[in-house]
Amino acid sequence: MLSVALRTVRTRWVTFVGSFVALALGVGLIATMGLALAATLDAPERQPERFNTATVVVKGNDTLRVDSPIGDRTRKLAHPKPVAPDLARRLAALGPTTEDRSFPVRAEGGPGRLVGHPWSVAAFAPYTLDAGRAPRADGEVVTTGWARPGERLTTDRGPVTVVGTVAHPGAPKTPGFENAVFWNDAEAARLSPAIDQLVVAADPVAVRAAVSQDPDVRVLTGRDIRYADPDPERDSEALLAVNAMLGTAGGVTGFVSVFVVASTFAFAVAQRRKEFALLRTAGATPGQIRRMVLAEALLLGVAASAFGCLLGSYGAPLVAQWSVDGDIAPRWFAIGDATWPYHLAFWTGLLVSLAGVVAASWRAGRVGPAEALREAAVDTRTMTWGRWILGAGLLLTGLATLAYALLADPSDLLHRKTYTSRPMLLIVAFALLAPVLVRPLVRLIAWLPARLPGAGGMLVRENAAAGVRRTAAIAAPVLVTVALAGSLLGATATLNEAKAREVSRRTTADYVITGGAGGFDRAAVDRIRAVPGTAVSATAETAVYVLEEGVALIRSDARAVDPAALARTAELLLTAGSVADLDDGSVIVTEEWERHAVGSTVDVWLGDGTRKSLRIAGVMSIGTGNNGAYVTAANAAGAPVDRIDVRLSPGADATAVGSGLAEAAEQAGGKVLTKDQWVAAGYPETKRTTRLGFLLVLGIALLYTGIGLANTLVMATSDRARDLAVLRLAGATRWQVLRLVAWEALLVVLVGAVVGTLVAALNLGGMQAALGLLGVRSPLVIPWDVMGASFAACVALAVVSAAASAAVSLRRPAIELAGVRE
Repeated sequence: MLSVALRTVRTRWVTFVGSFVALALGVGLIATMGLALAATLDAPERQPERFNTATVVVKGNDTLRVDSPIGDRTRKLAHPKPVAPDLARRLAALGPTTEDRSFPVRAEGGPGRLVGHPWSVAAFAPYTLDAGRAPRADGEVVTTGWARPGERLTTDRGPVTVVGTVAHPGAPKTPGFENAVFWNDAEAARLSPAIDQLVVAADPVAVRAAVSQDPDVRVLTGRDIRYADPDPERDSEALLAVNAMLGTAGGVTGFVSVFVVASTFAFAVAQRRKEFALLRTAGATPGQIRRMVLAEALLLGVAASAFGCLLGSYGAPLVAQWSVDGDIAPRWFAIGDATWPYHLAFWTGLLVSLAGVVAASWRAGRVGPAEALREAAVDTRTMTWGRWILGAGLLLTGLATLAYALLADPSDLLHRKTYTSRPMLLIVAFALLAPVLVRPLVRLIAWLPARLPGAGGMLVRENAAAGVRRTAAIAAPVLVTVALAGSLLGATATLNEAKAREVSRRTTADYVITGGAGGFDRAAVDRIRAVPGTAVSATAETAVYVLEEGVALIRSDARAVDPAALARTAELLLTAGSVADLDDGSVIVTEEWERHAVGSTVDVWLGDGTRKSLRIAGVMSIGTGNNGAYVTAANAAGAPVDRIDVRLSPGADATAVGSGLAEAAEQAGGKVLTKDQWVAAGYPETKRTTRLGFLLVLGIALLYTGIGLANTLVMATSDRARDLAVLRLAGATRWQVLRLVAWEALLVVLVGAVVGTLVAALNLGGMQAALGLLGVRSPLVIPWDVMGASFAACVALAVVSAAASAAVSLRRPAIELAGVRE
């Protein structure tokens, strides 16, 4: 049967080329995503930057460690503790010390992320003067090259004169390295009294012995000194974000690849029922038919999978470069030498090619010799028992898990992993049940065209309804594209709208003033409070940590507030308790916390690592999630005010108040926004990597499903050469036949789009129901523009592919095509 399989490949080359293209591209996608994902698993270890030449650096502890039955649980502290002055004095007895201070600076015309330091620490980078001199007097500074000597700068720390610039030979243009301003040591200490880090020129063993009784500091030596740099884990964190994006993209594109390949292979086998019947008539046994089909799939699978791996080796660097160009990945991100993605892609492709024809080959073996005499084009027995059981089972599973989530934990439906993976279950279910839906949908959509004058509408309807397998196979890529576009982008848009409405409802302030790096000092807050006709609530960003179930150390973002002022500018969505009950010994939590009964106590760690037992004064509803907690300023040591909510007093002049607030905030670098402007600017805010990840997913899905759609249409149209010839012999002109083929392609795409929209509606409807159960009233947001664009792209590809394939077939004389052998 292998020789028969090889001859079949030569005879039905269009079908086999179509299957080869679908599988090669699918394997190429899997290999591309696998290689890119493998490159995110390891980040290069950074060398120290600011303290490259230091021997020992002592810094305030920035990591919270909590004992648990399964070992220490750790989290980064929101407010690391400084080095105590008495400890600095003790360490000075061991050898020369250099105090380091880092504080945010805002300068007119300067970089956005600007940081100030004392001049003495510049030598440890080592920074070297490349122009001018060191700062000696107050008001003199040295910059890292962004301002030149002689320039006068206006900063939030006062007016300064640039007297010199420095260069860092080791990393002059290193991405992520600092833009700095250096003051003389005395002025830097006045501007920022706290000692962030201390460079000690002494024996590390002696330094460790001196701080052994102080748990609030860390002693860094060797390569660990990099932890004294700003954001030392930025490479790992950046790769983690890329990993999450590519993991989602890889999962979805892998699903799309497998789905389209399996559908294409199954359709390719279903096209050959008459051929199998002739072989049965010639004496072939059912087993020989099955082995022949599997042998063809094996040959095709090996060749296409190998070629797909080659495509992946060229595609992966393009994805890596796209990630770098989009500022998603660090600039050094590149594809490594991992080989497991090739194995994964190759064996997945081979397995899918064989799995795609297993069920079809079983049906092929059951084709009777009498099928060779059958001339009717109407597909029969398109729904086998196995297809019914699997399709209905997946649909019921999807609906049952949705109902269970709504009853047990509605918030689970708002998680990205859930709304990313759930559509796949329903897509497969509806694709398996498509033969049941095709005829009713075709007749419904073509009801009016079929009643128009002429036979064209009726022929389009009957051709699509008769060829159920062909229609279902062509509609499958459209179903995937529209369903994914509607489900993924609709879910994020719906969540964004819900979050915006939730925040707007919670905030009763008329104005929100946001601060820059470093926030607002007391003087700035007092100036804003002094604006007449206002009620002001100044709040600070902080965090609290809680150990849940004895093993999970959970960080909860929090805001430090004045309860009385908060009550005037906000309306928390409380299910129990009261804002008025919040004091220095209590906390307001959400229902997401393991312990959330009003009046009970909960052990927490504050933003600086201090352990404290707080009484629960109020409980907020879960809402859209991550609504944080509220504490008083006494429980947020080191947290600067970064937001000021302002509510107009009755009868106050809004214009005058707005002008007064703008003038008062401008001196501190603050920005005054109305509530609506603030909500629009800050909420919703889909993470950039999430948005780009979904765009990557949809772009690849559209490209691949478009190719799959065109591929399937070429396979289907080339197989209908005799049907088109009969139409010509019946009197239809060449252009009438082409229009008929184009309208039929449009109808089939419409069927796929309708089913895809139904899948998206089920997913988004479940999310809206979850939001309603969580107390969030928000409309459903359907991305009609993206879905419409996806549909239009599919229509264009389908019409062009079908018409082009038909035009090629019609180049031969109709009488010759009508007598062509099958």
